[in-house]
Amino acid sequence: MTTVKQLLAEKGQHVWTIDPDKTVLDAIRLLAEKDVGALVVVDGGQPVGMFSERDYVRKVYLKGKTSPTTLVHEVMSTPVVSVGYNHTVEQCMAIMTNRRIRHLPVVENGKLVGIVSIGDLVNSIIREQNQLIEQLESYIHG
Repeated sequence: MTTVKQLLAEKGQHVWTIDPDKTVLDAIRLLAEKDVGALVVVDGGQPVGMFSERDYVRKVYLKGKTSPTTLVHEVMSTPVVSVGYNHTVEQCMAIMTNRRIRHLPVVENGKLVGIVSIGDLVNSIIREQNQLIEQLESYIHG
């Protein structure tokens, strides 16, 4: 079973973050610029929320708020659901499914060290299944 630590070693540990007092316009510009679906909202070095495309659509656009005047902390999702290095891909999938979320910040020893998305997890599972298929085919034909 692949762990979050192994997954981050492959994909990298960079996390895009935003301050809770920035505007939603700042946040959606950063989402577009970095081509990501979510940002970790960080205050004083600690994750305090998540801001995603879903938050924008449901909590800003559909409620008639404006991006230049609405602050991230007004619409961010809380509390932060996070995982640690030792969580497995399967555990992360279960958390995401149960919580209906698509991104999980990785926190180790109280420090934000990465983020995993549903896409990262699916790709990891596909790689594991392909390796298993290759091993079984080798065993059968070997």
